[in-house]
Amino acid sequence: MALRPSTGTLITVAPTGAEHLKADLPQLPTTLDELVDTARRCEAAGASLIHIHRRDAEHLPTIDPVVLRDAVDAVRTETDLVVQLSTGGSVHDPLAARLAVLDADPDSCSLTCGTVNFGDEVFLNPMPFMSDLYVLAQEREVVPEFEIFEVGHLAALERLVDAHGLPFGGAVHVDFVLGVPGALPATPAVLHTLLASLPECVTSWSATGIGRGHLPVLASAIAAGGHARVGMEDNVVFSRGRVVGHNDELVARAAELATLLQRPALTTAEARDLLGIKDRRAR
Repeated sequence: MALRPSTGTLITVAPTGAEHLKADLPQLPTTLDELVDTARRCEAAGASLIHIHRRDAEHLPTIDPVVLRDAVDAVRTETDLVVQLSTGGSVHDPLAARLAVLDADPDSCSLTCGTVNFGDEVFLNPMPFMSDLYVLAQEREVVPEFEIFEVGHLAALERLVDAHGLPFGGAVHVDFVLGVPGALPATPAVLHTLLASLPECVTSWSATGIGRGHLPVLASAIAAGGHARVGMEDNVVFSRGRVVGHNDELVARAAELATLLQRPALTTAEARDLLGIKDRRAR
C-alpha cells in the first residue's frame, strides 16, 4: 500500500479532551448541548471529523457508555461529521472500560500504539490491549485512527497490521501527537523524522501540535501533504495574550491556512472516502 494523494486537507477538531478544567475554561464544551453546538460550528468552519472526549455532570472525564452513546447519536443527528470517540479516556481509565467505548457505535475510534509518558503520569497501552481493540474495531466495522506519540509506536502499528490484517475500510490513518510532556516535542524537525519512518501500510496521516507547538506542526503538516487536528483539547491559546474563545476559531484558522496552501478543507463526504468510513447515518 502507499499514501493516498489528497488535494485537500482533513481537518479534525478535538474540542474537549480530558485534561483541562471547566472552572478554568468556561468555554470548554463539556455538556452535551455545548458539544453539539461546537460540532455544528466547527463543521461550518471546515472540520470534517470530530474527536470526542466526554465529561460527566460534574464536568469530569468519563467513558460511561450511555454518555458516549448519547454524544454519538446527537452529533450524528445534527451534523454530517465523522464521529470519532477517544478510547484513551483519561490516563486513569481501566483497559476493559476503554474497550467498551466501541459499544457506543462510533464511526471511528482512536487507537494509541504504545505506552507513553504523559506529564507526571503514564498512558498505558500494552500490546495485548492494542490487539484486542484492533480486532474489536474490525468486528464492529469501526475505523481506527492510530495515535503515534513516539517513533517506536510506528513499529507497533506494523505489528498490528501484520498480525490482524488491514483495519475495517482498508485505510491506515495515523495521527502524530507531538508536544505531550514526556514524549516527542512538537517541532517540524520531529514531524519530518517521523514521516521518514512511516510504514508502507500507512495510507494517510495527520499531525497534532500540543500547546505552543500547535502552529508550527499545523503549518508543517499541511505543507508536507498531511492532514491536521486542532481544538481546545490540544491548545487553548489562540495568539499571544488571547485564550481561544471557541473551537471554531481554531478550525477556521486551519481551514484558511489549508486554502492558502492550495489544499482546502475536505468535505465530510471526502473525509469518509479517504478513511473508509461506514455510513451509519439515518436515511
